[in-house]
Amino acid sequence: MFGFGPDMIYAIPGLLIALTVHEYAHAKVADNLGDFTPRMNGRLTLNPVAHIDPIGLIMLFFAQIGWAKPVPINLNNFDDWRKGEMQVSLAGPLANLITAFVASIFFALCFKYSFAPHWLLWVKESYL
Repeated sequence: MFGFGPDMIYAIPGLLIALTVHEYAHAKVADNLGDFTPRMNGRLTLNPVAHIDPIGLIMLFFAQIGWAKPVPINLNNFDDWRKGEMQVSLAGPLANLITAFVASIFFALCFKYSFAPHWLLWVKESYL
């Protein structure tokens, strides 16, 4: 999936969506728990530009490990800082699992009802 092969054009949108949704989930949970630090830093958005770290994205393609900009939080703004930090930390991976589940249902329905576009059929064949 990673690298500069011909299927890289199909991997980039998925990676950008995953990184953006992951960081947005951290910011949204912190905001819901009373910490407005992500909102004040402009991180409570689904705009990928606010979340992407250029070096982390480049490393994702070259070294197959990368990162996005961490969402800043202030633990003093939570009622229970331990519980708040745990909820904020778990929000990102949970958001990725939910996104993967929704995408898999979408792709399964596309294949089942023969609604799959040409690029999706090519991706399916290349990973079988």
